[in-house]
Amino acid sequence: MNRPAPTEYRIEGGGYTAVVLGLGAAVRELTHEGRALVVGFGADEEMPNFRGAFVAPWPNRIEDGRYSFDGADYELPINEPERGTALHGLVFDIPWTLVERTTSAVTLACTIVPTEAYPFELALEVRFAVGDEGFRTDVTAVNTGTRRAPYGVCPHPYLVGGASPLDEWVLELPASTVLAVTPDRLLPVAKESVTGTPFDFRSAHPLADVQIDHAFTDLTPDASGGVAVRVTDPVHGTGTAMIWDESCPWVQIHTADLPQKPENTRLGLAVEPMTCPPGAFTTGEDLVVLEPGASHRTGWTIAAL
Repeated sequence: MNRPAPTEYRIEGGGYTAVVLGLGAAVRELTHEGRALVVGFGADEEMPNFRGAFVAPWPNRIEDGRYSFDGADYELPINEPERGTALHGLVFDIPWTLVERTTSAVTLACTIVPTEAYPFELALEVRFAVGDEGFRTDVTAVNTGTRRAPYGVCPHPYLVGGASPLDEWVLELPASTVLAVTPDRLLPVAKESVTGTPFDFRSAHPLADVQIDHAFTDLTPDASGGVAVRVTDPVHGTGTAMIWDESCPWVQIHTADLPQKPENTRLGLAVEPMTCPPGAFTTGEDLVVLEPGASHRTGWTIAAL
């Protein structure tokens, strides 16, 4: 028996059109004047490869699903069995409630209900809006429970530079440090300088055949004060940028190498601004800890170039 299609919210403004789903607050489609800025998916298709997912209360992977917080040990369900990890949080596949909607903006909300694996209560609210500056996402998390809560958040769009193959796209990534990972499970090992490695895109150049599925930090803001990752297609003169502020000191970049799914491989570049690195529930690095009643806000913008 087929599951009913999730509710969709289409918003338009400034030449941009976005389609946001009520299931998981996922961004199914984003275009500017008809040109796709992200790799989308069909209205009757389940979200593939976390395209456009909203990721909370942790980004990326937790090894073996196990973490410790405030002196207690917890174990999350494993949803990436091939690597034995808990991947991309708890809210990407649950229904969200409509809070407000206009022609150019929509606000959705959900509550993370305490469980044995994550015994904390968070109220999440996400506002998506389009306008002349691009497609803006603003996120607020409030600890509505009675105990301190560990928290992290990120989006999961696959940006599109243009009609040329990804290998021909030019990437500008203002990051001087990369988090090395194990080759099999992609688990964090150590922070390393990008200097002299294939991961140094501080000066924009083609992606070519570089394979990336790494987190980066030590991000350099541009003249406007924001961090901007840009991917462009020099052949067609198009591109897409993602911009955010210091509330996300990390970014995951993924060239979407999916040899087991050749029809989906290297279709777009995942750019995921993160409030904390992979494994932060274990290491505590840049982890947001919300006291009861406290809130956290962050956001990001996707814009056509």
